[in-house]
Amino acid sequence: MSTSPTGAEEAGADGEIFADGQPADGPVRTSVTVIVPTFNEAENVGELLDRLAAGLPPHLDCTAVFVDDSTDDTPAAIERAALTCPFPVSVIHRSVPVGGLSGAVVEGLKAATSSWIVVMDADLQHPPSLVPELIETGRRTDADLVVASRYAGGGSHAGLSGRYRVAVSRTSTLVTKGLFPSALKGISDPMSGFFAIRRSTVHAQAGILKPLGYKILLELAIRCRPRTVAEVPFSFQERFAGESKSTVREGLRFLAHLVSLRTATPAARMITFGLIGVTGFLPNLCGLALLTALGLHYMAAEVVANQFGVLWNFVLIDLLLFRNRREHRHWADRLGRFALLANADLVLRIPLIALLVHRADMAVLPATALALLLTFVVRFIATELLVYVPRRGGRARTRLPAEPDGQKPGQEKEEEREGTP
Repeated sequence: MSTSPTGAEEAGADGEIFADGQPADGPVRTSVTVIVPTFNEAENVGELLDRLAAGLPPHLDCTAVFVDDSTDDTPAAIERAALTCPFPVSVIHRSVPVGGLSGAVVEGLKAATSSWIVVMDADLQHPPSLVPELIETGRRTDADLVVASRYAGGGSHAGLSGRYRVAVSRTSTLVTKGLFPSALKGISDPMSGFFAIRRSTVHAQAGILKPLGYKILLELAIRCRPRTVAEVPFSFQERFAGESKSTVREGLRFLAHLVSLRTATPAARMITFGLIGVTGFLPNLCGLALLTALGLHYMAAEVVANQFGVLWNFVLIDLLLFRNRREHRHWADRLGRFALLANADLVLRIPLIALLVHRADMAVLPATALALLLTFVVRFIATELLVYVPRRGGRARTRLPAEPDGQKPGQEKEEEREGTP
């Protein structure tokens, strides 16, 4: 907050003002940054700011930050609306929309200096009048994260257009809560794009955020692990203007993001690596059937068909499992290294089985099983170290904004490149 406490007043950890070191009985003066990611929302931003201003109580010091990826005149519309807005409004326009909507939110998080941050959409499906209640709920319950939930008691998803979107929303919620039961405990609507979070909670983990697509709440809940979570029910509204940005492509990006979050640890990556390898049997067998039907000798067909499985496995592993490391090497280099390892695994497995049978006196079946397990582990480790090894060190330097307690602007903080849910 810009106001410094004097006399008998003291400032709380998040910039909230207390008298004699105790919470004030009345409304506590609190600073909040409302982050609004926009993509072609020129018709909505003026109405959004009007409704937000109308619902703000005097004790809430608000700043609005629009992070814009638009191809229309949305930035100009924001600037026009800001002229009559009673609180500060700024625009961060990104020429390259890295990370989609979630990436835009992270840009806004880094720019925020208030004690609380609220994230909401520009299309008015998230009612701006709920912003003060989100902050007050967080202050009253001492929560680090307050989620506006469509599925909490009294909430509604009425604004979702059509049964298909309702079904997708419900299914996505069930899947994510099933995959991350611990991190999402107490969150009935992890797909919500409307929430408030303490800046102190997200700031310390900003360097490990790897956003993709439009479900930033999921990223924050899993990577930042807020200590306490509260919910406020709300009714999801119909769009004020424009068209929905939800597409099949965004759905695929969401699935990729789920896999990335779930496989952040080496053990989880190894399990997923093995599951993907099992799926490679299908293209392998289909290729073998096709080649032998065309008259190719079965030995040659086995070798060629194995490459179908290798290619299948590489595509899935590259897109899902190591998406965050693909920039380290050209795709052809990655494919060549992966194929070399996969075929070396096939060549080395036979001598290893023979060694176990003749030297260790093992039966053929347990020897084969042990050989498969050993070569699988070696292949996974080799894939991590030889195919997706970073060119530089495994740490990234992330520039973060100043803390409200006086941390110097531009101070750099080292964070691990890989997040651990």
